[in-house]
Amino acid sequence: MIDGAAAAIDFYVEAFGAEELFRLGRPDGRLAHAEVRIQGSTLMLGDAEPPVFRAPAAVGGTAVALHVFVDDVDTLTRRAVAAGAELLQPPTDQFHGDRTAILRDPFGHVWIFLTHLEDLEPAEIARRAADLAH
Repeated sequence: MIDGAAAAIDFYVEAFGAEELFRLGRPDGRLAHAEVRIQGSTLMLGDAEPPVFRAPAAVGGTAVALHVFVDDVDTLTRRAVAAGAELLQPPTDQFHGDRTAILRDPFGHVWIFLTHLEDLEPAEIARRAADLAH
């Protein structure tokens, strides 16, 4: 949930190449529900409605990270930063077989974009994780 869902959709289109699927407006002009697609992943959003749904800024940040697989995390990261996203971690190859970048959008949400690099068995992921801990 976001304060300014319509502006967020505009940002996601520019920054992430999102495709807007639809909007369901409220009489006050805010959005009750909307859907966007980012490279095959559909996300639902709307304007925050306290006390149940609060925007990240209303709670001092977010406890949620949105993970989205994309074809080219490097290109998406450059595009998002140019549009105003804050880069928290540049694209980096990870032990679990994905290349990831972490961004914060202007609305307070944290995004982890991933490009899959290699298929790994759970035992190999665990081995690699243990190697990092040493």
